[in-house]
Amino acid sequence: MPLVQAEHLVKTFAGDQNSFGIGSSAGVRAVNDVSLAIEAGETLGLVGESGSGKSTLGRMLLRLIEPDSGSVRFDGTDVLAAHRGELRRLRRDMQIIFQDPFGSLDPRMTVEQIVCEPMVIHGGESGEGRRRRAREMLRAVGMDDSALQRYPHEFSGGQRQRLGIARALMLRPRFIVADEPVSALDVSVGAQIVNLLRELQKDFQLTYLFISHSLPVVRYLATKIAVMQQGELVEVGPTEKIVSSPSHPYTRALLAATPELEGATR
Repeated sequence: MPLVQAEHLVKTFAGDQNSFGIGSSAGVRAVNDVSLAIEAGETLGLVGESGSGKSTLGRMLLRLIEPDSGSVRFDGTDVLAAHRGELRRLRRDMQIIFQDPFGSLDPRMTVEQIVCEPMVIHGGESGEGRRRRAREMLRAVGMDDSALQRYPHEFSGGQRQRLGIARALMLRPRFIVADEPVSALDVSVGAQIVNLLRELQKDFQLTYLFISHSLPVVRYLATKIAVMQQGELVEVGPTEKIVSSPSHPYTRALLAATPELEGATR
């Protein structure tokens, strides 16, 4: 049984309204009848241009966005039918790394407060236990303990993304949605983050949905690739097959349009 399984997911966002509250454009079908499965321990790379529905799909898997229809199961549990307490338990196992390392960290909070926030919300550890876990996670992402009492503005973009990754790891999740985690970084720093995510997957037995607009970036992490265009999956398959012999014209266009990720290692 796949760790994560989605079937026939649909999400439409309402169209714009004018000042009289009358719709001035049709609704946008962001995700249109999408089904996918992610096996435990694998990385599914979800690729497509901006506006193709990738982030919406990723958030629906975590139930951060409610779908209009369809189903999501995590380790056999119906995520969309889960009541509040059950969903809270599920979310210990399902975390997200956001795209923007500048906007996803509260500038008023110290690193310790940011990284410990998931444990404060979900409980289960004392203050000292949280700090001990925070130090462990900072070391895991290549950061020093001295970062704990500092603030986000004191760090570079790559360091901030490492802090976001440490926060996502605090509850020892099994599944992480990485939503374009390197798109706001320069190429060399992005390569470092990709390599870090690969190592963390081994160390923490993680399963990833790695969202990106770049097929060459995804190929370094993904065991399988799903290509999304205008809310629909147009091609899914093993990474090397998709990269070496794509069958859909849109996939070929994505490959032609994006550079290699320098510095990432297999």
